[in-house]
Amino acid sequence: MSLDDLTADVSDSYTDIGADLTVSLDRETRNELALLETALEPEETDELVRRAIHMLFQSTVDTGKLDFQLRSAYDVTYDEYLSGMTFEEMTGADQYPSMDDERRYQF
Repeated sequence: MSLDDLTADVSDSYTDIGADLTVSLDRETRNELALLETALEPEETDELVRRAIHMLFQSTVDTGKLDFQLRSAYDVTYDEYLSGMTFEEMTGADQYPSMDDERRYQF
């Protein structure tokens, strides 16, 4: 898979999520959400869900787990995804043909 595949998959997921996302909660999650809502008093419960997604995303980026998953599945990193170019494209390493070891020292 490649950077183009990742970009297409993210775009597809973004479209599939849509405006309304209904999530079923287990008992423990519902209890934790109720406690957070009571303590933090957000205008809507949706605000807590948005904050939770941001925190999960940031911790996944900070710990390198996102890069690991992206490298495993798409052979790119989050920085490469953000820039729209692979490291090889950024450095120009993909401009030169690969060296043929048998003909390397022939003139």
